[in-house]
Amino acid sequence: MNVDYPGLLKEPMPSGNARYRVRPEGDPKKRIRIHCGPGDQDFQRQYLAARRGEKPEPLKVASDYAKPKSIGWLVNTYFEYLEARVKAKTTSHKTLKKKRNLLNRLLHKPDKVMLIPQEKLLEMQDGMGSTPAQADAFIEAVGVMYDWAIERKYVHTNPARGIKSIYIKGSGAKPWKAADVKKFFEKHKRGSKPHVAISVLLWTGCRIEDLTMLGRSQECLIDGVEVLRWTPLKKGSSEVTIPLLPPLKTATRAPTVQGGTYVLGRGGKPFSSGDSMSAMFKRWCQDAGLDDLSAHGVRKGLAELLAEQGCSQYDIMAILGHSEAKTSEVYTRRVERWKLARSAFERANLSHAWG
Repeated sequence: MNVDYPGLLKEPMPSGNARYRVRPEGDPKKRIRIHCGPGDQDFQRQYLAARRGEKPEPLKVASDYAKPKSIGWLVNTYFEYLEARVKAKTTSHKTLKKKRNLLNRLLHKPDKVMLIPQEKLLEMQDGMGSTPAQADAFIEAVGVMYDWAIERKYVHTNPARGIKSIYIKGSGAKPWKAADVKKFFEKHKRGSKPHVAISVLLWTGCRIEDLTMLGRSQECLIDGVEVLRWTPLKKGSSEVTIPLLPPLKTATRAPTVQGGTYVLGRGGKPFSSGDSMSAMFKRWCQDAGLDDLSAHGVRKGLAELLAEQGCSQYDIMAILGHSEAKTSEVYTRRVERWKLARSAFERANLSHAWG
C-alpha cells in the first residue's frame, strides 16, 4: 500500500517486519526494493533513486563515515547524483572521474559530521601546497558539492566559500613550433599511432579528448568537398566543419590497422578517455625529445600560426570550435600588438636617439 510517498509500497513480512519497494515513475509494473522505511535518515536518498528507476545500494553503516548525516554520507550521495547525471548524459564521465579523485580526500580520515569546519579545509589545502592547482581544484569541488547540498536542505552554509586560491596561473601549455613538429615526425614515422595523432591535432585543431571519438564516421561530403564535421566533447562547444585536407587523409589511411577512430589504443579499440589519450601523447613527446610539449600546445601553436597568417578572431573561432570570440581574440590581439609595436619602433628611430 502507499505510505505518504507516490509509488512506495509497504509489504508485511512473516517475521512481523516490513519490506519496502518503489514503483519507478512512469513504469508502474516495475518494483525496486529499497533498504529502509520513511523513518530512516537515508530513506529520501533511496526512495528518489528508486523513483528514477535505479537500484539504490544500502549504506555501509559499519563505519562512521558512511552513516547518514556524516561527511561520508554526503560525499557518497553526491556521487550517486553525479552518476545519475552521467547516465542521463547531462554530465560527462570525465567530470565524474575528476570529482571522485578530488572529493575522495574527504573520506581518508572522515569527520562524523556533515559540515566540515572551514579551518579543516584550509588545513587540507595547505597540505597540498606542492600542487597548488590541485589544491584549488579540491576546494572548488568541495564548494560545488556544498552548494548542491544547500539546495537540498542538507546543510545551511558552505565552508569552502571564502577560501582564497593559492595557485598563480602561468601562461599555460607551450605552443608548438614548426621545428618541433618536424622533430616529432622524424621520430614517429607515417603509419604509426603518434603520427596519426599529431596529424589529426594539426589539421583539425581539435582537443586531445576528441581523438577518442574522431574517425571516418565524421567524414562527409558538402558541395562535393570532403569535410570533417563533429561537435567537440568539451561541454558548450560549437559544431566544427573543416575540409579533410590531403595531409590528414593520407596520414589517417597509412596505418595497417584501421578502426572506428583514427587513433587506436590497445586491441584496436579507441582510447577510453581524454586523460589516457593525453598521457600517451605526452609519452610520445618524450620519446621524441620534446619533454616540455603537450597535446594542448599543438592547438595553441595552430591558433598563433593562424593569427600570424592574418586570420581574424572569428576565423580562428570557426576552425578551433571556440564557443566565445574572446577566446580566439587572445591570439589575434597578441599579433596585432606585435605589429603595432614594430611599426612604432621603426617610426621612432630609437637607435638615432640613443646614439
